Amino acid sequence: MADLFERLKPEIKKGRPSIIFPESGDERIIEAVQALTEDELIVPVLIGRAEDAPDGLKRLAEEDKVVFKCPETDAELQLKIDALVERRKGKTDATQAAEWLKDPCYYGTMLVYLGEADGLVSGAIHSTAETVRPALQIIKAQAGKKRISGSFILTKGNQEFIFADCGINISPDSETLAEIAIESAETAKLFGIDPKIAMLSFSTKGSAKDPSIDKVTEAVRLLKEKAPDLPADGELQFDAAYVPEVAAKKAPDSPIAGKANVFVFPNIDAGNIGYKMVQRLGGYVAVGPILQGLAKPVNDLSRGCSADDVYKLALITAKQALSAAKPQNA
Repeated sequence: MADLFERLKPEIKKGRPSIIFPESGDERIIEAVQALTEDELIVPVLIGRAEDAPDGLKRLAEEDKVVFKCPETDAELQLKIDALVERRKGKTDATQAAEWLKDPCYYGTMLVYLGEADGLVSGAIHSTAETVRPALQIIKAQAGKKRISGSFILTKGNQEFIFADCGINISPDSETLAEIAIESAETAKLFGIDPKIAMLSFSTKGSAKDPSIDKVTEAVRLLKEKAPDLPADGELQFDAAYVPEVAAKKAPDSPIAGKANVFVFPNIDAGNIGYKMVQRLGGYVAVGPILQGLAKPVNDLSRGCSADDVYKLALITAKQALSAAKPQNA
């Protein structure tokens, strides 16, 4: 079976969504954009001036293979300011909106909100807060969703897993954990992963007692109430969730123990540390954070990312954009 990213390419190449990169001067972004253009997968939209770009990007712009946009030369900037004021519903005045749109992340997010681009990838030089804040303030959550969460796709050969939440919710309560699980299952399905959800803890099925464990067991109850058809179980230690031999001893009656591929961590400490250990020590490719629950796709890079990470997160974002554009009954 082809790996996840190779599987995505035919659909993306056919749809050619436009993806914004606010960090157009970063060498990793430039390298990834050149590769994405060469592979004819997306239409990159770079925030900045073409005349300030390296010669390779200038040439691609002259050939209409990449697009440069910036607020200083945007003839419709005032319309965007007005639209931002309206979107903020009295929380932001025109002066503040104009100041926000000088920022490449805010400006790029506004382009996505207005439909002038299909998605956005940032975070190579911006913090998670600088990437996520404009998305929360402008694009906001999908209808029916209360919270945004952040997952990573981890791949190695044909092994594909979802880890969440590794980037957004610091100390999620039980209801938030249940929502993270549901959103992570939706992410898994979008990328062809049949979700089997493990709600992780340092305890397996009552092997320890602590309020942090109670939070996870309550999350499992809420998850089964909200989404009874999702294969899920907890609380489970990671070895019980992942290793069949351990699962047989620690959780023999669990429907997913030893088979889990969606791992929901009890807090951001565990999630962030866990994915980085698997990435750096285990040799897995880790792509994300993928922002789950937004009305339109905006995704965040780690500032330690490589050009290949940028390339792959752009594919993830493009797939989300194409999926969002499909009619609901398609």
